[in-house]
Amino acid sequence: MSSVILLDKSNYYKVFNPIQGVAINHLFADAVLQDHINGQVYVDQPENPSTFYVVHPYGMSLLFGNTTNDEFNSWLIGHALNSFKTRDRYEWLQAYPETWNKQIESEWKEHLSKSGDNAEGTKNISIEENTRVNFKFNKAAYLNFKANHPLASVNTIRTDVQMFENMQGTVIPSRFWNNAVEFSNRAAAFSIMDGDRVTATAFSAFVIGDQLEIGIETSESYRGKGYAVAVCMALIDYCLENNYIPVWGCKLENMPSFLLARKLGFEPTLYWPFYRLNC
Repeated sequence: MSSVILLDKSNYYKVFNPIQGVAINHLFADAVLQDHINGQVYVDQPENPSTFYVVHPYGMSLLFGNTTNDEFNSWLIGHALNSFKTRDRYEWLQAYPETWNKQIESEWKEHLSKSGDNAEGTKNISIEENTRVNFKFNKAAYLNFKANHPLASVNTIRTDVQMFENMQGTVIPSRFWNNAVEFSNRAAAFSIMDGDRVTATAFSAFVIGDQLEIGIETSESYRGKGYAVAVCMALIDYCLENNYIPVWGCKLENMPSFLLARKLGFEPTLYWPFYRLNC
């Protein structure tokens, strides 16, 4: 483990250029590197790092760079198996380039199962392979959908600081931003209310340059009413009005999210391994 360094924030700049070569959606890692949220960055050496592991506190991580560092790779499998007991929840890992995925499949195979694999003996498997989908936004398809959607004019309101602080759920703004002030200054969100209760919210999970990735949460008792569509349309309209490119990413196995993306004009462009690291 001595060869793996937890990089200080003052040195995050050393990761800026290498991450530009990662050709999958990595806005969550950029959010950590730009200090929109407090995460961790592990590297193989402090001065001229060549292998990188960026962890977002929501439970996502990005592995990229040199695949041949044996000491780092030894730490990596220990981390994946939670041998160091540093995780109290699961983590979702993406790796780039494809060489990493081939290496994981080969070297981690005794710990690895495919999503939906119910074969005998896999129930206690440590690492589960799923699929992450990247999308491209089709503005014309979105506008056509919006023009014909009955909830296009539903009353949505701008999510404020108090709502940020009080909102309950899993995919909520406070899981993606350091505090309400930073969220208010850098991001946007739209909600539908039922009295004083937030029923659904679409928010800027990540804002990097001209890209804005959408996060969405609907209270369980309000699902199936089209509220997720309505708040997402409000946020997409905000993007179009403010020259942001709407971004969507989801697990293929999360079919409701996948189908919602397709309705809103997002077209799948890439399917990539997505590893759930259990604890």
